[in-house]
Amino acid sequence: MGSGQVTSSEPFDFQGKHVTVAGLGVSGVPAAKVLHGLGARVTVVNDGADERARAQAAELEALGITVRLGDGDTLPEGTELIVTAPGWKPDKPLFTAARDAGVEIWGDVELAWRLRGPDAAIWLAVTGTNGKTTTVQMLASILKAAGLRTAAVGNIGVSVLDAVLGEEKYDVLAVELSSYQLHWAPSLRAHSAAVLNLAPDHLDWHGSMEAYAADKGRIYEGNRVACVYNVADKATEDLVREADVEEGCRAIGFTLGTPGPSQLGVVEGILVDRAFVENRQKNAQELAEVADVRPPAPHNIANALAAAALARAYGVPARAVRDGLRAFTPDAHRIAHVADVDGVAYVDDSKATNTHAAEASLAAYESIVWIAGGLAKGAVFDELVAKAAKRLRGAVLIGADRALIREALARHAPEVPVVDLDRTDTGAMRAAVHEARRLAQAGDTVLLAPACASMDMFADYNKRGDAFADAVRELGSVEG
Repeated sequence: MGSGQVTSSEPFDFQGKHVTVAGLGVSGVPAAKVLHGLGARVTVVNDGADERARAQAAELEALGITVRLGDGDTLPEGTELIVTAPGWKPDKPLFTAARDAGVEIWGDVELAWRLRGPDAAIWLAVTGTNGKTTTVQMLASILKAAGLRTAAVGNIGVSVLDAVLGEEKYDVLAVELSSYQLHWAPSLRAHSAAVLNLAPDHLDWHGSMEAYAADKGRIYEGNRVACVYNVADKATEDLVREADVEEGCRAIGFTLGTPGPSQLGVVEGILVDRAFVENRQKNAQELAEVADVRPPAPHNIANALAAAALARAYGVPARAVRDGLRAFTPDAHRIAHVADVDGVAYVDDSKATNTHAAEASLAAYESIVWIAGGLAKGAVFDELVAKAAKRLRGAVLIGADRALIREALARHAPEVPVVDLDRTDTGAMRAAVHEARRLAQAGDTVLLAPACASMDMFADYNKRGDAFADAVRELGSVEG
């Protein structure tokens, strides 16, 4: 699948090997240090030569590692292996030269996988366009509730390399993997894995939706116990069908409806398991109540079911699923209830930085004043607006690409009142909240679900969410 490179999962002797690390940054620096410690002759190449890169280069050069700044395209002479930062595109000249020379290309996840010891932790892996981080954190919480030594790692803060090589010993790791990381992890074979959903994203990197899906699908390769898929998203089930898994590995679906055999789902407000039970044709195991999931929005219940499926595949008891979900606290800016003012709920989902995430957020409420906009990154909004139209009381648009959303609203929800805020100063979010309040009625939800990136107006989605929450609290204090 995907990269076309041939790889073997045999142990790799690094002693004296010429290894090129592509990219400094979060994964490159630790990878270079680890390889150097294993006796490899390491050269780091990096496109940029800014102040941060120069500081990182100085740190590595002090250890005896060669660093080439400002030239990430030329293959260093004698290179026998490349270890790349996940974000480097597959079509870079460096990688073309490596493939022509028969040199393998690994990412930091592949390196971590190869360096596991004989008593290494089991990997339960999660990918998808949206919901990965929440699902992995829920999974880790469930595993902890079962008394297991675990951590949420990967594309989530703690690097897999640190988890594998650190002094702390784990029984099982909850691993979040991006499509980039999967592209560069050819020999990864998880115990069980889930693809939560698939929607167009990062297509500039992958080149096509087919290539993006294929890289996501790599997570199922060689699974031993369960390939977990989303019943509502046929593309995820198709990826299971295409995967080459170990004999006896099962396809396990999760659904917000009543589950069939080999599925987890919801029955009368209860999360139930019809996959990991005796006589699954007739029996179901209660796992938790919908009320145990916070927040109990549909897409978050789906995340909880996926996490539960992976935990159950590992053999975790039903009680630990309930206890783990109850103990889980979602990250900030993920469909977080900020306050109620005059009977209107104000909800911060600044993390909804693409249309797929915003669609899930909008589906969680009946009557919405929607605050949206920012950097569209090539997205189109017609399908999103058409699906949400009947729920919209009004819309307040901010940011550089707000016109794209305004035009979609004019086409698919012409009766919805729209406020177009043509300002990017620090008071813009405060103005947006005031306009939303004017449009809202008691029982409505004012929802910040931008469907866009934040960097046109804010440092990141956290700062955007903070600005929203501050403005809402200001409203409340004026009231009180």
